[in-house]
Amino acid sequence: MSQTPANEPTRWLDEKKNVDKLYYALVGTCVLLVGADFAYHKHGHFDFEQWIGFHFFYGFAVFAFVVFVGTNLRRVLMRDEDYYAPEREPTPGGSSPDGEGSAHG
Repeated sequence: MSQTPANEPTRWLDEKKNVDKLYYALVGTCVLLVGADFAYHKHGHFDFEQWIGFHFFYGFAVFAFVVFVGTNLRRVLMRDEDYYAPEREPTPGGSSPDGEGSAHG
């Protein structure tokens, strides 16, 4: 973790023990939700929807797929930092080089 500057107060998630608490709370919640599949009878449209933990695994697979596609799509759609033309300086006469008038309105 990065060091916090001396003039900035320490926040709740700056301490590793609090991050660990949050992680274990998330894992515990996931275990409880998968365990809840045993407590009720599901009425799915398809047989595989009634499998224990199906929605957990399906949701994780779809999430991982979206992240993977998004990462690769970024490579296709990403532009250079200077993709757009740099801002032009107004001419001394008060109008910009493209004739749009003053930059200050």
